[in-house]
Amino acid sequence: MAPRKGRGAGFDPPNRFDGRSVEPFDDGWGSLAELATDPPPPTEVLPERSKRVITHNRSPDVPFDRSLNPYRGCEHGCIYCYARPGHERYGLSAGLDFETRIFAKHDAARRLRQELARPGYRPAPLAVGADTDPYQPVERRLRITRQVLEVLWETRHPLTLTTKSAGVLRDLDLLTRLAQEELVRVAISVTTLDPTLARRLEPRAAAPHRRLAAIRALAEAGVPTVVLVAPVIPALNDHEMERILEAAAAAGARGAGWVLLRLPGAVAALFLDWLERHMPERKTRVLAQLRRLRGGVLSDPRFGVRLRGEGPEAELLARRFTLTCRRLGLDRPLPPLRCDRFRPPGPHQLDLFG
Repeated sequence: MAPRKGRGAGFDPPNRFDGRSVEPFDDGWGSLAELATDPPPPTEVLPERSKRVITHNRSPDVPFDRSLNPYRGCEHGCIYCYARPGHERYGLSAGLDFETRIFAKHDAARRLRQELARPGYRPAPLAVGADTDPYQPVERRLRITRQVLEVLWETRHPLTLTTKSAGVLRDLDLLTRLAQEELVRVAISVTTLDPTLARRLEPRAAAPHRRLAAIRALAEAGVPTVVLVAPVIPALNDHEMERILEAAAAAGARGAGWVLLRLPGAVAALFLDWLERHMPERKTRVLAQLRRLRGGVLSDPRFGVRLRGEGPEAELLARRFTLTCRRLGLDRPLPPLRCDRFRPPGPHQLDLFG
């Protein structure tokens, strides 16, 4: 199938939780040709209602035990996104459905305030945007992330924020205030410095130069910012690791991290299709190197190796990252986020910016 303009996935793979499947069939009326020339599928925003918005985890691979995602699904359309299979639990596809049918937690701020007010709640850094981007395009209109940040500022609750969008700068006023109280750290993901590759991998995410500009603006405002070289894709962008770290450090980043490409569930089929459509000449090499990094398979869900891989080539990637961070001063520990400033929400809360 031809690539859809502005979308990362080229198709909707079968839902692993659904025993039914649909295949295109030429009925003699030219319907398949019409499908190929249809305009890009529009984005549909659906409400998601849940009693709680804070998700707790015990994963040893991540440095936080709680997270909040204002949205489920992501318009950025990053073909490698490990969150794609989550859409299958709703009877939807990890492919185009994930990019075009976005679940929005409209009452996230209200639910968050309720959870922070629970007796016995103990604060710890809250990871905002751990799965899907909190600053994807729909945030311009819905401002759910903005509302969540307002509650976190109101209660002086510490947080980390992860995004690949320059839209984070729309909330620079709040982030600056949070930083002054040592309550926030922002991570900007930079996958590649090549704008052509970025447009293919992440069709609706900010261009690489805009992400670097966001790092600079955040750093100049005093907001501690780190760069994530993520994901590292062998034979595609792994050679850029040092250049990305250098550019981010020059822009003011104070720390860095990296993650090896993960292909859980339906993401593997989507990524293979993407390679065939966009990089057919590199497909064999990319997959061969990835299998060497993953013990002979494309995906390894085991804790301890799923984010870094294993074997000599994985060790080399880790060594390159460590040495470059040391050279650039990106290996210095950042000050811990303050948890002692937390004040539970209540009926006599101070003004938002008081």
